[in-house]
Amino acid sequence: MTVPNVTGLLRAWSAGDPAALDALAPLVYDELRRQASRALGREAEGHTLQTTELVHETWMRLVDQRPDASGGRVHFFGIAARLIRQVLVDAARARHADKRGGGVAHLTLGALETEAHDAPGNGVDLLALDDALTQLAALDPMQARVVELRYFAGLSVEETAEALGVSPATVKREWTVARGWLKRALG
Repeated sequence: MTVPNVTGLLRAWSAGDPAALDALAPLVYDELRRQASRALGREAEGHTLQTTELVHETWMRLVDQRPDASGGRVHFFGIAARLIRQVLVDAARARHADKRGGGVAHLTLGALETEAHDAPGNGVDLLALDDALTQLAALDPMQARVVELRYFAGLSVEETAEALGVSPATVKREWTVARGWLKRALG
């Protein structure tokens, strides 16, 4: 039995083939679940989203926007990371509005100080991180994208380099500079 090619299915879906989307869903679900679980592990105490909810909301947003799949699998999961960030930030904003600011945890940068995929939960204030990433994106879009892919998607240096079309050395350099910038911006 041959395993379907995720990149091929992404391209077929992007070209408008609805059957490709049906075939794609079970192939990417586990990776989306892994990304969502990692992202939720970094959430502050008191968050209300469950992994399945986050995956489903991310999937619905992916389907609604039908991203360009020319970049393949890694690019697709990079887009998913951005959408996971958006879902988490939307949920944090809703919680913040409900509580009028009460109970919002202060941001710690533990996950940004270590390798993204090895970071334990650290009670990140996603609103502050999102604001800082938006500011960073205005100054250096590449650095913001590296943080998004490494922190939210948990991509390795090599996967991030592939998604961005740069060398692993560039990713390491941008990751280091971005972490320093975020630490100052959030400190």
